[in-house]
Amino acid sequence: MSKLIIAAGTGFLGQVLIRHFKNKFEEIVILTRGKSQIIDGIKYVNWNAKTFSGWESELENTSVLINLAGKSVDCRYTSKNKKAILLSRIESTKILNKAVLNCKNPPKQWLNSSTSTIYRFSLDKPMDETEGEIGNDFSINVALSWEKAFFKTETPNTLKTALRTSIVLGKNGGALLPLKILARIGFGGKQGKGSQFISWIHKDDFASAIEFIIKKEMTGKINIVSPTPIPNTDFMQKLRKAIGVPFGIPLNKFFLEIGSFIIRTETELVLKSRNVIPKRLQENGFEFKFDTLEKALKNLI
Repeated sequence: MSKLIIAAGTGFLGQVLIRHFKNKFEEIVILTRGKSQIIDGIKYVNWNAKTFSGWESELENTSVLINLAGKSVDCRYTSKNKKAILLSRIESTKILNKAVLNCKNPPKQWLNSSTSTIYRFSLDKPMDETEGEIGNDFSINVALSWEKAFFKTETPNTLKTALRTSIVLGKNGGALLPLKILARIGFGGKQGKGSQFISWIHKDDFASAIEFIIKKEMTGKINIVSPTPIPNTDFMQKLRKAIGVPFGIPLNKFFLEIGSFIIRTETELVLKSRNVIPKRLQENGFEFKFDTLEKALKNLI
């Protein structure tokens, strides 16, 4: 019997995975902070991502565990929020490590969220899993601590994979929504210098890549990004074209600082150059359905 568990599966990415895997596993269990219930044949089980409370028994005889837990980074980096961003990732990963080790028949494979933000700001070269250079700032140190918490506990009977995911583009969630709104109201020009790269992936390729990793039993660190990172200027220009807005006012760093303060987020989310490529996926033969931004936006808009 095949069983999939998605920890923290009620958000945007969780929904993408549920839709993709709904008919591919006999049983799907979602660990959620909400109440325990069954909806559309999917079992929701309450957990607080920190301590055992009965949810851990669900891990027995699981084929695949996917952990998406972690406070959204789309917030102001106050010391309180920074602490929550870090702890939500470390604590959930640690308690799952404990739960996996306690199992008589532990999950065969465990895929844990990570982030493509782990690489340094790069305009000069694309970052892959072997040659990519790790930087040093708050977001990067969170990513490093997260992966360390994941890998340092050895789980002899469970394969482990860290998903270094970039911006996932979808119709009803993720980063595309606010960018579309900006473009529609006339602020769809470049952000900051515009030369910084955006690494992105279409939601369908994100789900297919995860299925591919499961089938191939790939372990270690894997970049979940499209093959074509794109400078911010070009990204915004293609987005304007897709929604039929002829021009867009560019937003310099000063205006971005004011705007991000008003909507309670950080400029790093748009100003950091994430120049990341999916070397391991491509070497193993994964084929992207949406390998260019044009294809992705045509499908989503």
